Amino acid sequence: MTQQFARLAGLSKDEVITHSFVRDVALSEGRTLALITLDNGKDHTRPNTLGPATLLEFAGVLDEQKERATAGEIHGVAVTGKPFIFAAGADLSKVSEIPDRETGKQMAQLGHWALGKLSDLGVPSFVFINGLALGGGVEVPLNADYRTIDSSVPALALPEVFLGLIPGWGGAWLLPNLIGIENALKVVIENPLKNNRMLKGPEAFELGIADAMFGPANFLEDSIRWADGVIAGTTKVKRKNEPGKIERTVKWDVAIGIAEKMLANRIGRVAKSPYAALALLKAAKNTDKKTGFEAEDEALADMISGDQFQASIYAFNLVQKRAKRPAGAPDKELARKVTKVGVIGAGLMARQFALLFVRRLQVPVVITDLDQAATDAGVAAIHQEIDKLYEKGRLSSDDKNRLTALVTGTTNKEDFADCDWVIEAIYEELGAKQSVFAEVEQYISEEAILATNTSSLSVEQIGAKLTHPERLVGFHFFNPVAVMPLIEVVKTPHTNDETLSTAMVTAKNLRKTAVITTDTPGFVVNRILAKVLGEAMHAVDTGTPFEVVEESTRPFGLPMTPFELLELVGLKVGAHVLDTHHAAFPERFFESKNLHKLAELGFIFDRDSKGKSKGVSKKAVKIVKGGNSPMTAEELQIRIEDGLADEIHRMLEDNVVAAAEDIDLCLILGAGYPFQMGGVTPYLDRAGASERAFGGTFHDPQICGVQ
Repeated sequence: MTQQFARLAGLSKDEVITHSFVRDVALSEGRTLALITLDNGKDHTRPNTLGPATLLEFAGVLDEQKERATAGEIHGVAVTGKPFIFAAGADLSKVSEIPDRETGKQMAQLGHWALGKLSDLGVPSFVFINGLALGGGVEVPLNADYRTIDSSVPALALPEVFLGLIPGWGGAWLLPNLIGIENALKVVIENPLKNNRMLKGPEAFELGIADAMFGPANFLEDSIRWADGVIAGTTKVKRKNEPGKIERTVKWDVAIGIAEKMLANRIGRVAKSPYAALALLKAAKNTDKKTGFEAEDEALADMISGDQFQASIYAFNLVQKRAKRPAGAPDKELARKVTKVGVIGAGLMARQFALLFVRRLQVPVVITDLDQAATDAGVAAIHQEIDKLYEKGRLSSDDKNRLTALVTGTTNKEDFADCDWVIEAIYEELGAKQSVFAEVEQYISEEAILATNTSSLSVEQIGAKLTHPERLVGFHFFNPVAVMPLIEVVKTPHTNDETLSTAMVTAKNLRKTAVITTDTPGFVVNRILAKVLGEAMHAVDTGTPFEVVEESTRPFGLPMTPFELLELVGLKVGAHVLDTHHAAFPERFFESKNLHKLAELGFIFDRDSKGKSKGVSKKAVKIVKGGNSPMTAEELQIRIEDGLADEIHRMLEDNVVAAAEDIDLCLILGAGYPFQMGGVTPYLDRAGASERAFGGTFHDPQICGVQ
């Protein structure tokens, strides 16, 4: 059988093999348990992964145990992992190197063949999930007869849909038949689409993924004792979530229908993997395991060989690797230590900043506003948020008290004298920002850093009245601050390396991803959004119906349409963004008087009492009517694609960021562009927009699937 998988050998040339080490454990009444430990010989920072060589070795070890079971030498087989780690699934770097669909199908078949041996040993099989388990690392235990889990397991998940794949080693068939369709939908589809949410040990146990749960102190010993009881027949296993006849005949198809509608409303129809996974889960209701596994083979082969998986791996590498080594970042040793933070402003954004800084840096934070009442209200609101974190169990009582004491307010700028970092979060007006910085500079040390959260103004101009403009840096967060992972760090011609280094290190300490940009209108994210929103409003202004505009952007796979985005950010804010970019680049960016009128109206869509859209409002349609040059959805799609390709090419030519990868990183982390599109530049290359706009591509070779 191993000859069938010979073409996978090329993928295992430099594989870090996770070995299967066997030792016998004595059970009661003279019985023996063969315990297999998966271990790649590395520490916990390099998890066990399941490449071709690993799977072939694992299969061989299981064959040996089956022979021993037949001979009566052993009475059960158990699998566990090295300390803190069970297995992190397939090595994604190897999967992304698969050269064609047929090899992808063989990778799926190899997983099924190797892991499937766990259910055909002739004696009970167990998996003791002792640590991190992801993807194939979850499908190993699913293929076994019984499972235990450590209550301290920090993460268990099937994240494949997030990466443009499907659970292809049994997960899509085995899981719903173990824990029921609704629970399986949560694990396979819902959680991956919630920024790849993971289950903790107790959550996995409650869902029924494991049959028993034990604490970490004696997890292995307790699991062996439990397995001994199962083998002896003294421990009975009950599975409360296992689907019965009623669920299969009534609930199953209903749950699938609800999930499909949710997907269509939330992510549209562009992403392929969620729908492929949904189809497999639907079929699992009334197919046998062999048929289910064969369907997984075909679906996984399709996904592995497709554009979206390659784009997902590109995006994954951006977030996991490039984000940790930011292009253009000075030596971190140049960074100044931040021991106290000052926040200018006490409004919503300022409060979010203060809470983030005090939680992550654990240093005093002082805020200020125009008067004592506004300042006190800001401090009170921050204290309330700290109280809420305590009530949710995310802070201990001591932590709550300490953080509360660290946040204070003042109207006396002298209280900023010992701040190492001062960030402003006031309204977007150049003169106001210049004034607050010029005022506070009188009181702070010459080495203190000044940061602005402006999203549309020139950082250099904001620092025009400073004595030391070299200490100023842009530090642009995205809303909501606690959730959005991106910070655009804006370097002016005056910003020195010490300031830039401090900004980058501070962003890292805030657990954010920072991308360095030059001081140009909109920086990265807002400039791209302004291009899309400007084209959308221009199309409406010239006679294209709202619905046609929305249809034109669906192939981008974005989380919402341009007009939904405008309502989310605020129509007044959107109008301001378009005005700013039109002023900077009048030949390429449109302003829209109609958008200002829509801002006065306050909405574009009519909504029901729950906020759900009932369609474009007739009032909005009336405001924009008058255009006489409508476009089709296809015409507008090409116009937006070509406009984006041209604009991004100009940004790279002007060194706004170091590379196209930084554009995509910003869009993924700051604007919710989907992993499965790889941001935007891989899509523009595949769509031919790059070639049409500037006669080339952003990536060579292009990021696309294989045949």
